[in-house]
Amino acid sequence: MPTSVHTPRTFTHLPISRPTTPLLDKVNLPRDLKTLSTDELCQLSDELREYLLYSVGQSGGHFGANLGVVELTVVLHAIYDTPYDKLVWDVGHQAYAHKVLTGRRDELLHIRAKGGLTAFPERGESEYDTFGVGHSSTSISAGLGMSLASRIKGENRKVVAIIGDGAMTGGMAFEAMNDAVQQNADLTVVLNDNDMSISQAIGGFSRHLARLWQRGLAFDIDKHGNILMIKREISPDDRRVRHYIHMANGAKETLEKIPAKLGGNLVQNIGNLFGKNAPPMPLSDKIAEKVHDHIFPDNLFKAIGFTYLGPFDGHDLPKLLQVFRRAKQLKGAVLIHVHTVKGKGFLPAEADPITYHAIGKLPKNEPPKTDKIDPASKPQKYSDVFGRWLMDNGTDECMVAITPAMSEGSGMVAFAKAYPDKFFDVAIAEQHAVTLAGGMATGGLKPVVAIYSTFLQRGYDQLIHDIALQNLDVTFAIDRAGLVGEDGATHAGVFDLAYLRCVPNVVIAAPSDEHECYHLLSACYAYQGTSAIRYPRGVGVGRQIVKDIDESFAIGRARVVWQSDGFIAKDKKASDKKIAMLAFGTRLYDALSASQTFAQTTDTPMTVVDMRWVKPLDNELIDELIGQGVTHFITVEEHQRMGGAGSAVGEYLASVGYGGSLVQIGIDDVFVAHGSHDEQLAQCRLDGTGILEWLNKPKR
Repeated sequence: MPTSVHTPRTFTHLPISRPTTPLLDKVNLPRDLKTLSTDELCQLSDELREYLLYSVGQSGGHFGANLGVVELTVVLHAIYDTPYDKLVWDVGHQAYAHKVLTGRRDELLHIRAKGGLTAFPERGESEYDTFGVGHSSTSISAGLGMSLASRIKGENRKVVAIIGDGAMTGGMAFEAMNDAVQQNADLTVVLNDNDMSISQAIGGFSRHLARLWQRGLAFDIDKHGNILMIKREISPDDRRVRHYIHMANGAKETLEKIPAKLGGNLVQNIGNLFGKNAPPMPLSDKIAEKVHDHIFPDNLFKAIGFTYLGPFDGHDLPKLLQVFRRAKQLKGAVLIHVHTVKGKGFLPAEADPITYHAIGKLPKNEPPKTDKIDPASKPQKYSDVFGRWLMDNGTDECMVAITPAMSEGSGMVAFAKAYPDKFFDVAIAEQHAVTLAGGMATGGLKPVVAIYSTFLQRGYDQLIHDIALQNLDVTFAIDRAGLVGEDGATHAGVFDLAYLRCVPNVVIAAPSDEHECYHLLSACYAYQGTSAIRYPRGVGVGRQIVKDIDESFAIGRARVVWQSDGFIAKDKKASDKKIAMLAFGTRLYDALSASQTFAQTTDTPMTVVDMRWVKPLDNELIDELIGQGVTHFITVEEHQRMGGAGSAVGEYLASVGYGGSLVQIGIDDVFVAHGSHDEQLAQCRLDGTGILEWLNKPKR
């Protein structure tokens, strides 16, 4: 048993100045942990947690999950010989402590900023980052690959994959677990069970973890490597027990499964057998067999073939040291189940883990602004526009809404509360979300799938095979389309037009502002078939939504926003150019500003078109512009140039034998690094200044 008990320090406010961290300051690499005593490691954990509170307050970023794995991260680096041994983090929301302990302590103050550390593990940033991540459910597959590579090369590396309970709902994780047993691989999986992904954990798997925790028993390991069952103390204030008692009904279920001949209260009998403070001891073979058969018959991990250890308190550092030190000697597929609290040590985050999943920078000490902002003119978030549209149409008896664990981020909270029977959060399971929508559509419903652009990539086969091929009536509301700022390349939604445009039966809308977003959602939803509407992260331009309008939002119809004087006149001699700027999505307003400046300063006839639809294109309008003598078409989109909307225009112009020029303004064939959204736009020359530079380029 551990010789000491560690209770993590708690905080109520973010430090505004650098805290005093004498031990942490001496830890530059994981090898520095090897000489520290258990008590020193406990102190280090407290210092590390306080430093994380300070640094994230300075930089903004992922918050709750990082606080929850402080003790676990310290123990993993203390026990394993990284970087020779491999730690594989899932998603990366919880990797800040890992970055601090692996030589990036001071750099953490600039995480997510342009030129600073990435928000997630990245192989090019550190040799301790074994696999680049940003999407969930990948760590077990990647870790298994590393383990098999080590075996083939005759190396004796240990590989540990750390995955959250939310990420475990992704099918890829189960595929990897199945194969790890099949391959008889040496792989340790740490299940960080914090009852959360970003939203509250849900579903059958979450209930299963709750049952394992509630039963008050655990599979431990002694110093000889023998697995034994012990009794755990459970606090009546345990959040997991209180939250799941109505779902798992664990206490009643446990008693009902206990054989009568073992006594009516086996858990209490086991407690008497051990004594409250007695060291754990193995049950007799006969009792252990009965306990295993009747209380743990549905342990998923044991059923698959993993050696299961836990559940353990993920904040009990001395206990974790003992468990991992002994488990390191085991061979084969091992799963260690630890329970942590998201936001541990920061009381506001413990009380509200959803809000504190990620935070912005602390405000600087600046004088308050005196200008009052009219709420009616305040720009809305696009996710809020979608949420409002959902609520306005919720009375449609055929409407159902689906999300893969992104109800808050996608603006669906109000709808979920108002229409609980029509709202389906399927957890982190994008492929299932898409095909579920397909099944619902065959049953006469009209599903709306709210999903981030970067995550729809994971359901691409299902979108093609299960939805578009059958031309099912499903609407995809694609949030976070385009560049996403500080989250960087892993979360950028800059490929959706290319991978959607080539699929038959799909129509694609790209609104330029809040008003259009609302009405194009309606147009896509009314369409009898597969439709998609893409809109960005963040706020719009401040355009108010007007519901009762005569304006048409017909599929495949664009609108001319502005034309310079004399554009239509064919005898204008001031310039040998006549330019049509075709804007797709929210780059419209910067394109308009740049075009007006260029037209005024060069006396070049120009027109600006809000294209609205990427597929089908408004070919009639393009033909009309050609007939008006346009010599240069310029397309603008916040998307990769290759395969995007500009490519669609180019394909059409080629098909009609257009002899003029086409310039496609978009993102080059690169992954755009993290930074603010404005910095990314400037880097890609997609802001007003960059578009004007494109216009001023001489014809090549």
